[in-house]
Amino acid sequence: MREFSVIIERDEEGWFVATVPGLRGCHTQAKSLDQLVERVKEAIELCLEVEIPSANEFIGVQRVAVAA
Repeated sequence: MREFSVIIERDEEGWFVATVPGLRGCHTQAKSLDQLVERVKEAIELCLEVEIPSANEFIGVQRVAVAA
């Protein structure tokens, strides 16, 4: 069993979008979080068929404020 960090965002239309930083180009979207989790698992499995995971370690997300 392998574990991957997943970044989850909500877009302006209300869709949840998942991105897997350790797998280049690995992302998916869904209308609910439950459906998103199932879809991101499928996306990871498909990405692993064609790509070796990055050796980079995901550390976290930091909010940064700048003048607009």
